[in-house]
Amino acid sequence: MSRLIAPSNRRQFLTLLGLSAVAVSCGGGGAVAAKDQTRTLRYQGWAGSVILPELAADLGFLEDVKLKWVGNTISGPQDIQSAATGQVDFGGAFNGAVVKLAARKAPITAVISYYGVDKAAYNGFYVLEDSPIRSARDLIGKKVGMNTLGAHSEAMLDIYLQRHGLSQAEIQKVEPLVVPPVNTEQSLRQKQIQVGVLGDILRDKALQTGGIRPLFTDYQLLGDFSAGTYVLNDRFLKENPGTARTFVTGVARAIEWARATPRQEVIARQIEIVRKRGRNEGTAPLKYWKSFGVAERAGRVTDKEFQLWIDWLAERGDIGKGQVKASDLYSNEFNAYRRKTKPSAAGATATESGS
Repeated sequence: MSRLIAPSNRRQFLTLLGLSAVAVSCGGGGAVAAKDQTRTLRYQGWAGSVILPELAADLGFLEDVKLKWVGNTISGPQDIQSAATGQVDFGGAFNGAVVKLAARKAPITAVISYYGVDKAAYNGFYVLEDSPIRSARDLIGKKVGMNTLGAHSEAMLDIYLQRHGLSQAEIQKVEPLVVPPVNTEQSLRQKQIQVGVLGDILRDKALQTGGIRPLFTDYQLLGDFSAGTYVLNDRFLKENPGTARTFVTGVARAIEWARATPRQEVIARQIEIVRKRGRNEGTAPLKYWKSFGVAERAGRVTDKEFQLWIDWLAERGDIGKGQVKASDLYSNEFNAYRRKTKPSAAGATATESGS
């Protein structure tokens, strides 16, 4: 669909889609009748983890929209590629990966942030306690294990090396390797890799065991920021605007529920979800969960969350300068989250706008 719509008209087009979704949800006329829209979304999960749409579904925030699990992934780029080709209905990835896919004219639109970095939710680059690696220059010739290439962890590694003065030739001598997250700690301890990227529950579990230390973290590099978005295929948005609105708004509600709910209650809910879905997964690491790290309220997306990576990819030569415009990559039109606030002096209940 994006191939038929000029970039300058994309925002207007999506705005109209969002308005049509409102009309459908209110029972009025629209280009797509509610009864003709799919109410089941196919997706890929992450082993041993609960993703926000799964949490939203369990809380009832997706209303009559159902999720259909088709398998697991450990790669954001693969996940959004599957969404672009229609193998799944939504996928999530690091925003730099979204930029790269969009630059190849993939028909996708980012609709909500789903993970980020804060003081509780971050990825660290860890070495063994007695490792001689103490600086960026010590990484030359070393193996760095991460969940996938061309995404969040490789971007952070690049930024760290650049900020510490390594040339491009030297950076190319640092070897990033794909290691499944659940195997990273073991690979590091067995010295199959010299550095392992560990995040959230897997990081805290490894730290509790001891014997490792951080070289650096993405929070130290960039502070608080939303790092990844869920994308939907443009054709799906055109044919199912009401479903998209229910899905995105439900995920937004789950973000804010997790933010406002006591941590132990969120953990208990995730453990229950994993046990109920019966995928032969352990639940022990879930007790280390602390935050989804989404910076903006209800996961709304802003230009700044893409511009950093547009600039980074252009500098690397992965995309052309000016090839991609941040505002063309996303839409908040399907996010109808409204936060209830205290009654006003007149007695009415104020709400936060959903768009």
